[in-house]
Amino acid sequence: MSEQSPYEQLGVTLDASFDEIQEARDRLKQQYSGEIKLLQSIEAAYDAILMDRLKMRQEGKIKVPERIRFPERVTPTPPSGVQPAANSKPNWLNQLWDTPSRADLLWPSGVYVTLAGLSLYSGFATSLLQLTLALGVGSCLYFLNRKENKFGRAVLLTVVGLIGGLILGSLLSSLAGAIAVERFIAFITFIVLWLVACFLR
Repeated sequence: MSEQSPYEQLGVTLDASFDEIQEARDRLKQQYSGEIKLLQSIEAAYDAILMDRLKMRQEGKIKVPERIRFPERVTPTPPSGVQPAANSKPNWLNQLWDTPSRADLLWPSGVYVTLAGLSLYSGFATSLLQLTLALGVGSCLYFLNRKENKFGRAVLLTVVGLIGGLILGSLLSSLAGAIAVERFIAFITFIVLWLVACFLR
């Protein structure tokens, strides 16, 4: 087993993901649970692969997905003279757009569903709509700042979301029907703030 490369020892390929490497190590450790020398060899191979991956990551040979601590796949280097395919989205849009996890959607959704429900509830005083809007703005600011810890950017996106929501609500106010116009505008504003808090960063 010592004549093999660390990848061969674990039975994985050079482009195996971190999860696949970890699963192979765990499987081999279970298989050889009583054999101390083999277990040490498995751990040594695993450590060697991690060090190799770290070196490749530092050299830029491995693409590390955003917010992931470990490298996923080896990025093949394009042959010389061949340009890599252009990204379909501009760079500024990639930096602005966020793909939230289910957990990241849960809290903002709960907050904005509550605030939107209060804005439409007829028993809720119209004079308190400013308070709910202030809570919505504060929540948006909190959720945006929590993502990247960039307070200035969070303030800018929140203000843009607030103004956009108010304008969109005013434009769509003819659809309000029996709902008071102020309540309808607040409702639309909460939808826009929810979208900003969840899908922008």
